[in-house]
Amino acid sequence: MLPKTPKPALWRFIKGSAKTLFVVEAVCFAASYGVYYRMNTNRGKSKFRQHIHENYPFVLDYYYKIGEIVGDNKARQSDASYWSTLKKSD
Repeated sequence: MLPKTPKPALWRFIKGSAKTLFVVEAVCFAASYGVYYRMNTNRGKSKFRQHIHENYPFVLDYYYKIGEIVGDNKARQSDASYWSTLKKSD
């Protein structure tokens, strides 16, 4: 029978780092999908998209760009008209 030799420390470090990177990437993907899903639904009720517009406008700009690239998305114009009617009523 062959004697067992311990694996090099570098190999264990690479395997551990790869597992950690995979988990972090999966969590980031799930979080970004959750934000996209929430921005894509219930504009009027939750006002989440308006909150993003007021606090993180660069995120909303990326959302609009993705929508315009993927399909014929007119969310930018509809949001602007919806928010202007809200401001007029206040």
